[in-house]
Amino acid sequence: MQTPSLDSPPRPSRPRAVLGAAWILALCSVLLLTLVAAEWRPLLAVDGDIARTTHRWAVEETGVTRSFRVLTDWVWDPWTMRLLCAGVVLWLGLRRGDWWTAVWLAATLAVAALVQQALKAAVGRARPVWPDPVDTAHYAAFPSGHAMTATVACGLLLWLVRRHGAEGAALLAALTVAAVSVAGVGVTRVWLGVHWTTDVVAGWLLGALTVCVAVTVHRRGRGVTWPSD
Repeated sequence: MQTPSLDSPPRPSRPRAVLGAAWILALCSVLLLTLVAAEWRPLLAVDGDIARTTHRWAVEETGVTRSFRVLTDWVWDPWTMRLLCAGVVLWLGLRRGDWWTAVWLAATLAVAALVQQALKAAVGRARPVWPDPVDTAHYAAFPSGHAMTATVACGLLLWLVRRHGAEGAALLAALTVAAVSVAGVGVTRVWLGVHWTTDVVAGWLLGALTVCVAVTVHRRGRGVTWPSD
């Protein structure tokens, strides 16, 4: 079977599946936001139990903690993700001449950053506090900016890779890197004691929701006709 070239036309996605996923993600995000804002005790208890356990591990396993700090501060840091996307923006616009997609990618990252900061300010959730912290972080806790930014950046880049015809081993490699990055950054934030687990889950949900909405906007903005099935 011939592998499509980079100049192959975009493959239309299925709008009902994307929109259905967006509705589910939106409902889950609103529910979690409501429970956190209302300080629902069962949820806070679970957050506290996980945080105390992982913090104990972080204090004991200093080697793992150092590695996680490097990963979260450099590899999966939100600015690293944004710089990666900025490189793709330049490639799309200057090399491919696809300025619509370039602007769309940059705008989506900017909107995601604004949404997460607005929610942090609105909810005002305090981060975990420890007598022996292994790391520090700024701003409010909910949602996790690291988790949301990684989900948005990896999700959009993975969609672009698939859109340009990647298949087989190349697509599997991209999917693996994206999955490890999104899951890994969430683990590091909880392990390092700077986020509650629900902060990370909220970042994942909101990030995935952003990707679904952005993909829909991109395809409709391009005037692509949706398949009927």
